[in-house]
Amino acid sequence: MPHRFAIAVLPLLATAAPAAAAPARETAVLAGGCFWGMEAVFEHVRGVTDVVSGYAGGSARDATYAAVSTERTGHAEAVRITYDPRQVSYGQLLAIFARVAHDPTQLNRQGPDTGPSYRSAIFPQNPAQAAAARAFLASLRASGRFRQPVVTRIENGSFTPAEAAHQDFARRYPSHPYIVVNDRPKVAALKRRYPAFFRG
Repeated sequence: MPHRFAIAVLPLLATAAPAAAAPARETAVLAGGCFWGMEAVFEHVRGVTDVVSGYAGGSARDATYAAVSTERTGHAEAVRITYDPRQVSYGQLLAIFARVAHDPTQLNRQGPDTGPSYRSAIFPQNPAQAAAARAFLASLRASGRFRQPVVTRIENGSFTPAEAAHQDFARRYPSHPYIVVNDRPKVAALKRRYPAFFRG
């Protein structure tokens, strides 16, 4: 049942179901605007065991909030997702990324946040993920589901965790105005669109 629902939302998931013989743990790195909201969404996905907010695509020595906010370091705000591929596949994470966690048609921005650090990007962690990301984006662009062009990029680059103040922000400050306006609706959309993958 979970896979049938997911396939109806994005056809690519027909070939991206969880694999029974897969390793017990893999990681994905995705950038899609403010990491608070990305983290909030993926923390509620069944099969995800850990989500860390951080910076991807630039040098580790410049990976601080103050430096990244200057928009001169080349980083994107991103999340590192640790997941069990026997419960949720990389392709299914990408579907949630594109349909719930952010808008893949917004160039160098998400909602109220603007600049290249808020860009939409996938950072594959191995060749298999790179191939899956290319196929996913091709499928997404061909689907006709978006009125504007999909601008998500595939990039290389290391991931550096953000400062402690940014970890679990939505969970620690659920009434923060930014979370209420921008991120709670994303979590609600995850529950509505992918109920079989939602973990309360």
